[in-house]
Amino acid sequence: MSPAPADELSYKPLDGGWGWMVVFGAHISIGFAYSTPKVLSIFFKSIQDHLGASYSDIAWISSIMLAAMYAGGPVSSVLVNCFGSRPIVILGGLMCGVSMVTASFGNSIIYIYFFIGVIGGCGLSLNLNASLTIISKYFLSKRPLANGLAMAGSPVFLCFLAPLNQYLLDKFGWRGSLLILGGLMLNCCVAGALMRPVTPPCKQSSCVPQKMVEEQPNKRDTKLQGSCMTNAKKFLDLSLFKDRGFVIYLIGNMMFIFGAYAPIMFLPAYAITQGVDEYSAAYLLSIMGFVDMFVRPGTGLVVSSKWIRPRIQYFFSFAMVFNGTCHLLCPLLKSHVLLVAYAVFFGIGFGMVFALIFECLMDLMGNQRFPSAVGLVTIIECFPMLLGPPTAGLLVDIFGDYKYLFFLCGSVIVAGGLFLFVMNIYNYHMLEKEKTAKDRQHNQKTIENQNQVNISDAEMKDTAEAAMEISEPEFKVKNGAQQDP
Repeated sequence: MSPAPADELSYKPLDGGWGWMVVFGAHISIGFAYSTPKVLSIFFKSIQDHLGASYSDIAWISSIMLAAMYAGGPVSSVLVNCFGSRPIVILGGLMCGVSMVTASFGNSIIYIYFFIGVIGGCGLSLNLNASLTIISKYFLSKRPLANGLAMAGSPVFLCFLAPLNQYLLDKFGWRGSLLILGGLMLNCCVAGALMRPVTPPCKQSSCVPQKMVEEQPNKRDTKLQGSCMTNAKKFLDLSLFKDRGFVIYLIGNMMFIFGAYAPIMFLPAYAITQGVDEYSAAYLLSIMGFVDMFVRPGTGLVVSSKWIRPRIQYFFSFAMVFNGTCHLLCPLLKSHVLLVAYAVFFGIGFGMVFALIFECLMDLMGNQRFPSAVGLVTIIECFPMLLGPPTAGLLVDIFGDYKYLFFLCGSVIVAGGLFLFVMNIYNYHMLEKEKTAKDRQHNQKTIENQNQVNISDAEMKDTAEAAMEISEPEFKVKNGAQQDP
């Protein structure tokens, strides 16, 4: 069973109220963060023809954007700890909007790399981390449901932006489309405005009215400088590697990320090689995204139950194994109907994993350590994310068949799920053993202290009796000397 959170909040979250508006804002910002690198591929062909770039050159746009989004995690965590989620999400929305608008005037592929990949990716990183952090401040018992609803923004925006971008490309070209997309991404600023700081209930005798906790920046307080310096020193909190649960989670998560995105990128091409027409092959991703849209909040609702919540780490392992098994079976499916079934089950497995991927980290690290933990996880995840799709594509180049790609991704993900399952059993067993040893040591110290107290009392009693025995003859002698005359 899952251990108690590593750090407890000094107040009890309301698990509702304005928190649902915060979830809505996080739904928007997370939706843009995860869907934008995918839907930009619609513009790649036009950009490639206009700038004279190769296929490998144009593919780096999304890769750089994803890498910047994940690598910027620690910086985003430091900024959120210093200034709160609201200003950071607004800043991220401005960066995303400006990057798309500026990129629409570009005349070289390097120009596109910098503004869309680097600037836009950093903006998405600010949106992602700040949104996940503030949810942990507003929710506790309903946090899995809140995270599931927020993470559902990815498939919702994927289904919405993909046809919209195709329509904009047909009407305005890739430059006009990027200009309009930049304007749409400014809605992240509106989403950030919804993320007002947490106001905990407090007693009049113990706290000042309207005192903000965790999220409220006090601009006039000189403690802000010291807080920021402390957070800057924890830019990469390497002490997290001493936590056994964090290391286990990180290894399993890296194995999943390595094989997670290549099947999405190559599924339409694989379907075409199986005789499926191009439009039907493209709709496979829409089917997957549509299923994913409902699975994420559904998973959050299921995990919130009292039967699953204490075993959330095991449920996460099951979701990974389920997802990997779908990939292993995909090469056996040849017809369009079977591939549609694969897309449905792929959406179920993918949605379950991403609905739990940050909730499990919150469950392990607690609310106070989560910002540093998620920053460290995201910067490490950028490496398997960059290596996974090229490695899978290399197998296609070598063997000329897509089935080895699905075998690789499926086997790595299944191995990661089994690793998490076995190691979590070991981790919880060791935690229970360490807790028992700690309690035994505590009881032993209590007994020793009690024995020392008893010995001290006995010594004091013996000393007092000896003193009384010595004083009695002296008292008699003195009394006798007084009565002798």
